[in-house]
Amino acid sequence: MPENTNEGDPPAEPERATTRGARPEGVLVIDKPRGPTSHDVVARLRRALGVKRIGHAGTLDPMASGVLVVLVGEATKLAPYLTAQDKRYTARVVLGVGTDTLDADGEITATQPLPPWLDAELGALAGPGGPPAGEALARAAPRIAAAIDAERARREQAPPAYSAIKVAGQRSYALARAGQAVELSARAVEVRSLEVTGASRGEPGAPAAGAAPATGAAPAAGAAPATLDLELGVSKGYYVRSLARDLGAHLDVPAHLSALRRTASGSFTLEQAVSLDAGAEALRASLRPLADAAAASLPVAHLTENGARRARMGQALTESDFSMAPAHPGAAVWLDPDGVVVALGASEVADVDAGEGHPAPSPTRFSVLRGFSEAPDMRGNAAR
Repeated sequence: MPENTNEGDPPAEPERATTRGARPEGVLVIDKPRGPTSHDVVARLRRALGVKRIGHAGTLDPMASGVLVVLVGEATKLAPYLTAQDKRYTARVVLGVGTDTLDADGEITATQPLPPWLDAELGALAGPGGPPAGEALARAAPRIAAAIDAERARREQAPPAYSAIKVAGQRSYALARAGQAVELSARAVEVRSLEVTGASRGEPGAPAAGAAPATGAAPAAGAAPATLDLELGVSKGYYVRSLARDLGAHLDVPAHLSALRRTASGSFTLEQAVSLDAGAEALRASLRPLADAAAASLPVAHLTENGARRARMGQALTESDFSMAPAHPGAAVWLDPDGVVVALGASEVADVDAGEGHPAPSPTRFSVLRGFSEAPDMRGNAAR
């Protein structure tokens, strides 16, 4: 059953973040297999690494696979910032079959033969060489291209009823499972990119791939469904299951998501990922040091020794406390002279009245958003 899917530098050779017997700290990029929940993955890694403080930065549904960013020890403090980063996916949408959960784990709720025009457009995209792009896509499959363009322009999206969003204190999926009608308010989202990478016309009476038929539904056994393959980059809060639903609505057919693979979460990619089945030593060796992981995801500032001392005490800082101050407003990772993560911080700019209503420039102040414990294994390549 779906979880709350927010459905993000080139690959680097990870430095060993810990030594044998040391406390594991850092960021682990897991290639989550299809099947387990994200919670299952974290529980398994908690046992393998022998740690208590562990979490992840962006849920993947059980049906989905790919990049799951796991945070260990002090790295769990990065969760709000890493979760907020963009994600990239490859996805397959089945056309002509709808399910209650909007994916292949749900029960079939609607089936419909494809209209002739849609079958013809899918045929035009399924030829040798794959689907064209840009204006060529619009010429070959104008209504599919229009549906894709509408999704690219999306600024709000209604989440699936089967999601972990709370309604009156209860999870939406719990209400949906109990048979209650759930309508969730649309949420702000952005689609960075969306491309059609493949298509198939399917066969008449095709079943949903992996979906459980509802009572009375009798799809043809073994028939291949009509599909669209997509690559997309999206903001936090975007549901790829909702994309399947909305594409179907644009094309006047029910639809659902039959496959989803996350290829990147922020700066973390599949090329950096390690298998969940790797042994404890391999998992420890794949932990990316906290400083490196933070620097790959957030702006970096370097503190003086006095600045590091003041930041560890939670005091406000000025530019004189940095050997290299943050270049941009917003959250930044602050490193001490040895490259150890001291804090996440942000700038505060306040005008001072110089008299006669004229504001005078004031030295920029920097506030600690989140402090980090000082530990030798929090150092990374960013220090060198």
